[in-house]
This record gives sequence, C-alpha cells and structure tokens, in this order.
Amino acid sequence: MMGDSLNFQDVVKKSILHFEAFRNISYIDILIGLAVSFGIGMFIYYIYRKTFRGVVYSYNYNVTFVLMSMITALIIMTISTNIVLSLGMVGALSIVRFRTAVKDPLDIVYMFWAISVGIAAGAKLYPVALLGSLAVGAALLFLSRRKIREQPYLLIIRHSDDSISELRIRLRQMNYQVKSKTVRKNFTELTLEMRLRDDNTAFVNELSRIEGVHDVSLINYTGDYAQ
Repeated sequence: MMGDSLNFQDVVKKSILHFEAFRNISYIDILIGLAVSFGIGMFIYYIYRKTFRGVVYSYNYNVTFVLMSMITALIIMTISTNIVLSLGMVGALSIVRFRTAVKDPLDIVYMFWAISVGIAAGAKLYPVALLGSLAVGAALLFLSRRKIREQPYLLIIRHSDDSISELRIRLRQMNYQVKSKTVRKNFTELTLEMRLRDDNTAFVNELSRIEGVHDVSLINYTGDYAQ
C-alpha cells in the first residue's frame, strides 16, 4: 500500500512539474484540429445565417459559434494530455455562469452543435465532426424550408361599423381564428390568427380598400413574440 501511494504521488508530481505529456503533442495535430473546428464553425455560421427567422440578425452572435468551436477544441486538446489538468479544468469550468438570455430556443441547438464540433475536433474524431455537422445542417435546412411554406400570422384590422358586412364576406373566404376584439367609440379592432403559404399577402391590400376600414396590419407570429 505504501509503495502504491508513493507511486501515485510520484505520478502526480511528475505530471504537475514536468508536464511530459506535452512533449508528445504534435503541432500538426494542433493545426489540423483548429483548422477542422474553424471550417465546420464557418459551416455553422452559414447555416445559422441561412435559416435565421428571428427579429434582428446578430453578426456577433453568429461569429460566436465559430470561436466556440475553436476554443472548445483547444480545451479538449489541453485536458487530454494531462490528467491533473483535466481535473482542474473541470473544476474551473464548473463555476462559470452565463447570464446572456437566449430568446430563441433554436439558438441553444447551435450552441451545443458548436461545442460538439470542438469536442470531436479536439479528440481527433474528424469524421464524426464532419459527418455529424453535415447531417445536422441538412436537417436544419429542411426544417427551415418547411417553416417557410406555412407560417402563422396575426392580422390586425381597424374598422368602423359601416364596413362590418363587407368585411365579414371577405373574411369568410379565409381560414382564421379570432384572438381578440376591442370595441372603441369610433372603431373596432380585430386580431385574427391565420396561416399563410409562400408569403401570399395580396389580400391585405384588398382589405384596406374596403370602405370603412381604417388600417390593416399583418405580423409574422411565432407564438411568444412577433417578428
């Protein structure tokens, strides 16, 4: 038992003081890992920009995915060379807290994607990083196109009582659900939820031409905030 304890202590001291594991690091492997993580990070950057459906596109937020992949790859390369460093890194990262609010739940998917790429690249699992990223990117492109085909909208109409009959006739031709109705002294405000395909919004102009309709607004609706 005493010999085993001393041997373990010697291993720990040797790992801390001499870092002999770092002598076996290949600079080519480091460059390849960083290059792979950067390339796939740029692929994530392109997919995020292509499929973005939010309110305001953020270039800085998108660039974060590229840097996140590279930094994660560096961390994995570092902790894979020394057991003491790996334990210390886990303890250091466990106290990190991020306070940035994520408005779109889909952004979390991109974060995990970038981290997964960095882990795979840092562990030299390049086929996993490449093939996995191609599969995830294809799935995101496919799902984003399905969303474009049919999207929910809020139709807000302000009208007077004189236009109610003609407006009802026109609205019967549409598939909608009444979300709210506000009656004021001079006008009535209707909020309708409907689904449209291929951005067919010509009916908005037709509704605005009805006598007694003050204004018509069409808002892309995601369920929790408008775009």
